[in-house]
Amino acid sequence: MTNPDDDAPFELDRVELVLLKRPEVREEIPDAEAERLQAAHLSHLAAMRAAGHMRAAGPVDEQPDPSLRGLCLYRTGSLERARELAESDPAVIAGRLSVEVMYWYFPKGDVEL
Repeated sequence: MTNPDDDAPFELDRVELVLLKRPEVREEIPDAEAERLQAAHLSHLAAMRAAGHMRAAGPVDEQPDPSLRGLCLYRTGSLERARELAESDPAVIAGRLSVEVMYWYFPKGDVEL
């Protein structure tokens, strides 16, 4: 791909973008269990980052889709591996969150990872 403004090549980088969503149907659980799952979820995210699989994660706010709870930027090299890691999140396993996984492309050097 080339930049239309000059003859220099326009290089893209990519990461695996994981959207964390609240499923349409999920059973109610006691507050103590919800707190335990949230702590396990945060521990999972910290472990993914410490292992070098994930570059960033966080919640979203004022989004038009209320089911969207947060996003993660993984750098694993494949959608399959990113999905596998994201689906190993205790909150996903428990059905409190679901994941959508896709590539996000951006001009090389624009995002520091």
